Amino acid sequence: MTDNIKFHIKKTDKETLAKWFKLMSLGRALDDRAPNYLKQAIGWSYHAPYAGHDGIQLAIGQVFDKETDHLFPYYRDMLTSISAGLTAEEIILNGISKAADPASGGRHMSNHFAKPEWNIHNTSSCTGNHALHATGLGRALKRYGVKGVVINSQGESSVSEGYVYEAINGASNEKLPVIFVFQDNGYGISVPKEDQTANRKVANNFSGFKNLKIIHCNGKDVFDSMNAMTEAKKFVEENEIPVIVHANCVRIHSHSNSDRHDLYRDDYEMNYVMEYDPLAKYRRLLIRYKRFTEEEILAFEAETKEIVKAAHKVALSSADPDPASIFDFVIPEPYVSETYPEGLHNFKGEPKKLIEGLNETLKAEFRHNPDTFIWGQDIANKDKGGIFNVSKGMQQEFGKERVFNAPIAEDFIMGTANGMSRFNDKIRIVVEGAEFADYFWPAMEQLVDTSHDYWRTNGKFSPNITVRLASGGYIGGGLYHSQNIEGSLTTFPGIRVVYPSYADDAAGLLRTSIRSRGVTIFMEPKALYNSPKVASSIPDDFEVPFGKARIRKEGTDISIITYGNTTPMCVDVAEKLETEGISAEVMDLRSLSPLDENAILNTTKKTGKVIIVHEDKVFGGFGGELVSLINEKAFEFLDAPVMRVGSTFTPVGFNRILEKAILPDANKIYDKCKELVNY
Repeated sequence: MTDNIKFHIKKTDKETLAKWFKLMSLGRALDDRAPNYLKQAIGWSYHAPYAGHDGIQLAIGQVFDKETDHLFPYYRDMLTSISAGLTAEEIILNGISKAADPASGGRHMSNHFAKPEWNIHNTSSCTGNHALHATGLGRALKRYGVKGVVINSQGESSVSEGYVYEAINGASNEKLPVIFVFQDNGYGISVPKEDQTANRKVANNFSGFKNLKIIHCNGKDVFDSMNAMTEAKKFVEENEIPVIVHANCVRIHSHSNSDRHDLYRDDYEMNYVMEYDPLAKYRRLLIRYKRFTEEEILAFEAETKEIVKAAHKVALSSADPDPASIFDFVIPEPYVSETYPEGLHNFKGEPKKLIEGLNETLKAEFRHNPDTFIWGQDIANKDKGGIFNVSKGMQQEFGKERVFNAPIAEDFIMGTANGMSRFNDKIRIVVEGAEFADYFWPAMEQLVDTSHDYWRTNGKFSPNITVRLASGGYIGGGLYHSQNIEGSLTTFPGIRVVYPSYADDAAGLLRTSIRSRGVTIFMEPKALYNSPKVASSIPDDFEVPFGKARIRKEGTDISIITYGNTTPMCVDVAEKLETEGISAEVMDLRSLSPLDENAILNTTKKTGKVIIVHEDKVFGGFGGELVSLINEKAFEFLDAPVMRVGSTFTPVGFNRILEKAILPDANKIYDKCKELVNY
């Protein structure tokens, strides 16, 4: 610590000392009481006791200012949340999962405390991933030039997660106002610290990082913790670089109510941690230094009991969540086009390539909304705009504050988008989630977390993010450059997945994606970026609504349902079939989630014979969902089984001969159409 100590038992005023003791007593009373709710089958089925972390948790909450700062607590941060302002009633409401729980209305695990309207953010159960969200929010504070710091709190073992390193690396590189607090109790559940890292103090793993200050403190001691957190906040505000506060704590109880620490801790250690109880130590200090009498302390404790008793009574009588509410806040209502409600137009301008439509729409939307940002790998380097030049010229026009490169770390790209979008609902973020869709897998944890943020917060936070992914093959790319992942992405509620084929639809869907609240995965068929086959005229204001398919060719004999790279192939096949007297209808889905069920069922009823074509593998591909839908809702209109064309159940080979054998093409589609016609 610095020589200029601000807080000390002798120097701190009695009013502050009393406030701290009351907060600590309240927290411990609730922490001790929580297991009883489970025993009585009332709730609190997940409880991670904080006892032993009292000093640092009190300090975090005390330095936090809900008007300017942002707090990302973790599942053990009960006292942190109380110190930051949550009431006993709100803590119990969360613990027993009531509808009035300010964190999630009972939708998220107990012991995950939050109050988004106070900038106490709802975080998921995925250990340490909120470090990226804190870094993203720190970026927003810096970009908008507002006062405040972001405080991210977590246990020392979660620092083993790669995205924690990425968060701190990004915060130090961008010089962001973030305090990362490591509450070190020596264990990750039952795993001792020495099995996690070679450094006894995990913060020292970051000692070589530039633009980063590390502060160590005794997290069991109120005054050392208060001084450390006060110093950290002051340093961040004055120097505009991040700080790590490493707080040495003890864990008095088991990791959680599903853990038995007596199986891996001996009697000596169990007695040791009880002896170093921070609350008991603080109580003794108050009396030893004659700041309060035993009678006054007892009065404080009696007051705490009454507060808990009253809160328990209110929380127990509070309403449970309504089962009918499960469909509320799955995904925000999208932007609705008034000019192009069906996503169609009659504009006859000069045809533009798909890549032009994307580039011009991005620029138009950045002009339309100054709170729009884009980042990703390799997207803003001189005259280059991503590996395919989709974002070419954007940094030159809109500057480095809005258009910038990200580290080669896909979960960092996605996680900081989540965090930055928390600052203001006006913000719209576009990220190039990976240079190729196949590389997006490291970001999947962040996508999954983001996909249920709106639902998990009971509608209090919507991450407004468009994730661009260059998808598909036909470029001779092989592994990690030619796979399709939409079949996996469409399994997540809470995100939209669109996959245009033609330039106008790409432009219109991109505009709708950016203007909408919520998360949209925007799949781009990279083999068609410069294809003249999909070039089309595009109105300057064109918009395509989600969940609206488009008939690319009318027909009466068979229906070909497709999307992405295979759409122009299907149009070619339909035109060839037309010369043979077979009328084939081609439906371009454009939007996979939400899906245009009515259009699918209508074309099925119209022709009675359906073939589904997509580039992805047949087995496990998105087409299986379409087959199921048709069988369930239009079976009586079918004159033949629903057939499918897609890739073989293999990876995509690099050699062009192998690629051709694996991916669908016009010949394979034609042969299957003839089989269906002749069924």
